[in-house]
Amino acid sequence: MAHPFRAEHIGSLLRPAELLAARSAAGVTSSYSQMTEDIHKATDQAIAGVVAKQLELGVRPITSGEYERDKFYSGFFEKLKGMEVIKDIPISKGYRTNFPTLRTLKALGIMTRDSVVAVDRISRSDSPYLSEWKALRSRLPRELWKDCKLTMPPITHSHMQMATGTAYRPNIYSSDQEYFKDLADAYVAEFRALYDEGLRSIQIDDPCLLFFVTDEFRSGCVADGIDPDELLDEYIWAHNQCLFGKPADLHVGLHLCRGNMAGSTHIMSGSYERIAKKIFSELAYDTYYLEAGDFQPLRHLPIGKNVILGVISTKSPDLESLDELVARVHSAAQVIALGQERSVAEVIESSLGVSPQCGFASMSSGGANGMTMDIMWAKLLLVQRLAKRIWG
Repeated sequence: MAHPFRAEHIGSLLRPAELLAARSAAGVTSSYSQMTEDIHKATDQAIAGVVAKQLELGVRPITSGEYERDKFYSGFFEKLKGMEVIKDIPISKGYRTNFPTLRTLKALGIMTRDSVVAVDRISRSDSPYLSEWKALRSRLPRELWKDCKLTMPPITHSHMQMATGTAYRPNIYSSDQEYFKDLADAYVAEFRALYDEGLRSIQIDDPCLLFFVTDEFRSGCVADGIDPDELLDEYIWAHNQCLFGKPADLHVGLHLCRGNMAGSTHIMSGSYERIAKKIFSELAYDTYYLEAGDFQPLRHLPIGKNVILGVISTKSPDLESLDELVARVHSAAQVIALGQERSVAEVIESSLGVSPQCGFASMSSGGANGMTMDIMWAKLLLVQRLAKRIWG
């Protein structure tokens, strides 16, 4: 289906100082921490403010900034039946060999990490994210609900990080396929619940999927006795299981990036080329939100799929040149047009949108060096100007 917006953003926004202070005062130390009353109050006030600002500036889609969450993946897995937060797992033993995120954590002096493990059969009773959606929509007239977007973590999030065979207890599931099937059923039910309450756009954030382009991650898989290409195939299958029975007018897109830790930190680097043909042709998502770099992998994009080009940096406070951004979009369109044997004009009109390359703060303490609220809003307005220049 067509993407709903030409000018987009990735959903997570810088947290206001008052919200960060409330979280710090409450001693929040885990991505899976529960909200206290003080944090809940500060969160409500922060969301009200960020929604009002988006309405004032005409920024779309409208999101809560992920202000309810400590990190982009918080609030989903730990609310499913059968899942349990396991605290302080040593990153040297409890996680995959050569998992790129762990290298960055070790450099920061972080030696343990919490994760969510299936200790019983996974099922969904209450909706993990319905309260987030209702809180966002309550601040808007009904006719603007269609302009909103909610972000969700990928089905592969815990499994991809955990040491082989530890994402679920062996007495609970006998195979990855069983584990993913139950988890996919929870996604299908969540999509339906959100849709039934008026949501029409969902973004799945899977930065780790790009680890398959790196020799570091792939060699770690081999060291763990795993074929990385077979693992990628399994993850594509798992992603697609989540989309079975999706309402026809529910837009679901996939965000891919190279990491976005505090202080402008990339987790990995490299071109999408190694996996581009497979992820563009085999994943069943409507739209790909991409961190623009080397455009050549876009030649594999099939007709009927959309790309939101992340051409504006969230890692640098400098404002980009509008003329240079227009030229980059046209360069990307030329690559896609050659691959699809269509005209550049057709590709620009039917398949493209623009956005920042990632969220501005994928975690509470996130944010690029030198990035401020004012610069963030200026960058989002630059996205609008870019879209207006190209599409009118």
